[in-house]
Amino acid sequence: MQQDPYISITELTRYIKRKFDMDGKLQDIWLRGELSNVKHHSRGHMYFTVKDQNSRINSVMFAGNNRFLKFRPEEGMKVLIRGEVSVYEPHGQYQLYVKEMQPDGIGNLFLAFEELKKKLEKEGLFAPERKKKIPATPKRIGVITSPTGAAVRDVLTTIKRRFPIAKVTVMPVLVQGPNAASSISRAIDFANEQGNWDILIVGRGGGSIEELWAFNEEIVARSIFHSIIPIISAVGHETDFTIADFVADIRAATPTAAAEIAVPHIEELQERVTQRQLRLTRAITEHVKRLRNLLDNHQKSYAFRYPLQLVKQKEQDLDRTMERLQKTRSRTFDRKAEQIDQLISRLERNHPERRFNLSKDKHQVLVRMLKKEMRNILDHNSSDFQNKIGKLNALSPLSIMERGYSLAYDQGTENLIKSVKQVQPGDQVTVRLKDGKLDCQVWGLEESEK
Repeated sequence: MQQDPYISITELTRYIKRKFDMDGKLQDIWLRGELSNVKHHSRGHMYFTVKDQNSRINSVMFAGNNRFLKFRPEEGMKVLIRGEVSVYEPHGQYQLYVKEMQPDGIGNLFLAFEELKKKLEKEGLFAPERKKKIPATPKRIGVITSPTGAAVRDVLTTIKRRFPIAKVTVMPVLVQGPNAASSISRAIDFANEQGNWDILIVGRGGGSIEELWAFNEEIVARSIFHSIIPIISAVGHETDFTIADFVADIRAATPTAAAEIAVPHIEELQERVTQRQLRLTRAITEHVKRLRNLLDNHQKSYAFRYPLQLVKQKEQDLDRTMERLQKTRSRTFDRKAEQIDQLISRLERNHPERRFNLSKDKHQVLVRMLKKEMRNILDHNSSDFQNKIGKLNALSPLSIMERGYSLAYDQGTENLIKSVKQVQPGDQVTVRLKDGKLDCQVWGLEESEK
């Protein structure tokens, strides 16, 4: 039966979609274009068209991806996009599924950020096993930030409120501009050279990607990585991520959060100290009570009340013990002497010479018995053998031939001829006599009645 060459629209569309999905280049593609027909759906998804001078492509950015955007896409905005190309099966059209989007004005910075991030991650600067542990109660805290920003005020206020006994030192640096990265790097290196701080907070308040760019510079990342002092990164707001955040030992969402991470709350510490004091006092009280009861028991004991009587009693016990020891020693000595005598007796009974003589006598007896038995067996077998020879002679054809009988054999088959029916005239036969054989030929046959 001929196969139907036609397929359904669904099958064709699904086949084309698989082709798109299997193309690695289409699964991670970067585009530069202009937005048009932008629609913000009530569920959070965005539908729009990306176009240039000659072409356009329908696009969608789902809520799970666009919630991280730091700007609101609008009609006519030029953007940089990363996403994947696939086929929307119900309409049978290909479209762009957008994962990331940046305004075209900061595209170069974004690309530089991704490139440096991949490079440092490959070198191991982000490795979790290389992160340093933050001290539980730091006494000296260094804050590397702008001395005039809101971030430094938030850090100082939070530390003073939570842990006022900590000594905070602000190391002023530039946090934006062309010289900001080197300023931050020098401050981190200086803090490590001095070694006067238990922890460092490095950061600034929120801003655009250009304003936060100093914390995306390689020089800052390497200074943080090589720092002996643990560093908390606190750059921007909760949604802002910089290279410094990935390299630092801990990333705080905000400068205030960094201060809360850096120090414990003194009231919580006081509460913990109070609880431990109570537990320690209770444990000491119980221990003293237990020792006092033990002392009272000892004081009430017979040994403390009548020590002389106890000594006399122990002297008597010692005398009895010495007597038991002497008796035991005597019994043990006698038992051991008896065991030695028994061993000597056993040794004499099992002396090699005595055992040899016994074995020799036994051997001679066995030899005599063996010879006697062999003679009996030989006599018995000789008699039996003579009887069997007599029987054989009586039954032997040769004995019969001694009386004048002979045996005829067919010369061809060597079979014994027992009947005239076994031969024909002219056959060659052999006749065996007692002293030889005759080669004969049959001349005639005569069959007789029984």
